[in-house]
Amino acid sequence: MAGVGKLLKQAQKMQRQMETMQSSLEAQVLDVSSGGGAVQVKISGAGKFLALKLDPEFAKEDLKLVEETILNAVQEAATKAKELHDAEMQRISAAFQVPGMF
Repeated sequence: MAGVGKLLKQAQKMQRQMETMQSSLEAQVLDVSSGGGAVQVKISGAGKFLALKLDPEFAKEDLKLVEETILNAVQEAATKAKELHDAEMQRISAAFQVPGMF
């Protein structure tokens, strides 16, 4: 049963690392811009949108163009946050190996 104890310790360590990672991701801010800087989005590494800023001159443009540019910026920000999260999860889970599971 020594293997079970080791497995439990690994699981506890992984849980602590995941909690630390979540805190770290919450603190990281990613800046994404679209439309040559006309739309700026701030998102945390955990995927929480923090701010959206539009250039006042750009806001006067065709509504469809403004909407598409905002959507592109939001999608890019979400993708970058997910990539950061996935990379951190991969880093943590790589150290956690269960014999016979992988």
